[in-house]
Amino acid sequence: MKYQQVLAARFLERPNRFIARCLVEGQEVTAHVPNTGRCRELLPPGAQVYLEYRPSPGRKTQYTLVAVDKNGLLINMDSQAPNRVTEEALRSGFLQVTQAPADRVRREVPFGSSRLDFLVEAGEERALVEVKGVTLEEAGEVRFPDAPTLRGLRHLEELGEAVRQGWTAYVLFVVQMARADHFVPNNAAQPEFGQALRAAREQGVRLSARLCRVTPEELTLGEEIPIFL
Repeated sequence: MKYQQVLAARFLERPNRFIARCLVEGQEVTAHVPNTGRCRELLPPGAQVYLEYRPSPGRKTQYTLVAVDKNGLLINMDSQAPNRVTEEALRSGFLQVTQAPADRVRREVPFGSSRLDFLVEAGEERALVEVKGVTLEEAGEVRFPDAPTLRGLRHLEELGEAVRQGWTAYVLFVVQMARADHFVPNNAAQPEFGQALRAAREQGVRLSARLCRVTPEELTLGEEIPIFL
C-alpha cells in the first residue's frame, strides 16, 4: 500500500489521542493520529515523523501522521494499514490461508457477535482471518496489545468457535516495521490476552506474525517471525 504526498516533520506533542502537533519546515501543523493506542515510546518530543499531506475541504486537518523513526527503525503507525496490506497480500496470493488459491476475499464478515476482518474462500474451504497491527517493540521483541482490549479477547473466542464449526481460522499479527526477532503477547499490559491466545492455539486457531517492508511512502507485508507464548 502507498501513501500520496509524504513530508518529514518533527513531533512536538499529542494533546489528545486523535491529534499531534508537529513542525514541517519550521511551520507548526496539526496532524491526525490514525492510532488510538498510547504509543508513548514512539512519540517523544522531537521524534522524526512522517506526515501524509492530503488536503480535503471536509477534513479538520490536512495531515495524517503515518510513520515514526524510532532510533533508526522506521515504524508505520497507521492502524488501518495492517488490514490494507493484508488484503493486498491475500488477493495477490503472497499470503495464502487456504490450501487452494483464493476464489474470493471478503472484508468485515459477521461471525457470532463480531465482525472479523477477512473471509477467504477457495472452493468449499473457508478461512477467517483476524488482523492485529503491532507497533510496540523493545530490543527486538514485539508485543501486542499495548493496552487492554476486550474486543481482541472476543475475537479470539469467536475464532475458536469457528474452528469448532469446521472453519479454518487465523490471527495475523502485522508487525509494522522491518526488523524484529520474535513476537510475544504483552502480558504486562493484559495477561488475559496471552491466556486467550494460548487457548485459541490449543483450539486450532493458527497464529502468524509477519514483518513489513516500510518506507515513509509505502508498507508491504513481508517475512514471518517466531511467536513465543
